[in-house]
Amino acid sequence: MAQYNEIIHSNNTSGLGLDAKDFKSSAAVRWCAGCGNFSILAMLQKAMSEINVPKEKFAVVSGIGCSSRFPYYMDTFGYHTIHGRAVAMACGMRLARPDLSVWVTTGDGDCLSIGGNHFIHACRRNMNLNILMFNNEIYSLTKGQQSPTSRLGLKTKSSPLGTIDDPFEPATLAVGAGATFVARGMDADPKSMKELFKAAHSHQGLSFVEVYTNCVIFNDGALKPFTDKATRDEMTIWLEHGQPLIFGADKKKGIKMDGARPKVIDLTDSNHTIDEVLVHNNEDSYMAFLLANMSYDVTMPRPMGVILDMKIDTYLQRSEKQLAQYYDPNADLMILLKGDESWEVV
Repeated sequence: MAQYNEIIHSNNTSGLGLDAKDFKSSAAVRWCAGCGNFSILAMLQKAMSEINVPKEKFAVVSGIGCSSRFPYYMDTFGYHTIHGRAVAMACGMRLARPDLSVWVTTGDGDCLSIGGNHFIHACRRNMNLNILMFNNEIYSLTKGQQSPTSRLGLKTKSSPLGTIDDPFEPATLAVGAGATFVARGMDADPKSMKELFKAAHSHQGLSFVEVYTNCVIFNDGALKPFTDKATRDEMTIWLEHGQPLIFGADKKKGIKMDGARPKVIDLTDSNHTIDEVLVHNNEDSYMAFLLANMSYDVTMPRPMGVILDMKIDTYLQRSEKQLAQYYDPNADLMILLKGDESWEVV
């Protein structure tokens, strides 16, 4: 395991002479003009070229959806699976080949609807996976139906009168399910997104990165307040470990605790000081849950960056410890299968 950690979880600038173009396949990239997926693809290729890992140690697994075209466009090992099963397939790949850096590219529908059960159990097991979930709050490939992240009241082809389902908040779900690395980025901020991908790779355990991406055809502008340069400073807050939670174009707004709830304060008001402002601790799962839940409150800025980066044993580490403790080369399989609570019917 120590050797594996050194090889796969290195986050140094590549000494292998790789460039982003080395991760581009010969397949023609086919998304709608202006789709945010182009930005994600470019930054993942760039991030992989800057990680000190040979190309043959990367694998990209996808399900069904616009996001799931990724394996065709990456010059790495890849596996295009069926709807909602990307995480399950990736878990199997990860257990069979612990030497690989396995990435899942999925959408809000593929991951949180038919694939939701696989997702939450991969989180709770802390599988060594990097899950990139592209959130455009709509089913795009199937032409514009509501998804698990579609906002209340959104009129779509499957909800012509407006959806009556409350949406999932993906980061809250991931934190609650036990993911140990949770982050959020956006297609409109490619440089920051690339660094989040690199941070996800360097984490040991399940890394979940939600990427806000615009669907120009079926849900254009849904995320514009958070991604547009003219508004995002006021509508989002960039998280940095050990730094106070301040935001705004002039960094004059902060987040403090008001009882058990976060609250925005104006730092230009003489009644408030920087000492009241919460300091981000991305190793604190309670703070991560508070920050993720801020997305449900329209009066609060949307947290971006690394929400949680907690270090606990991974599923692979626990399984290796268990095997080392109980492995017996002379064990009789039939005795093991029979166990202590079996009987014969005569």
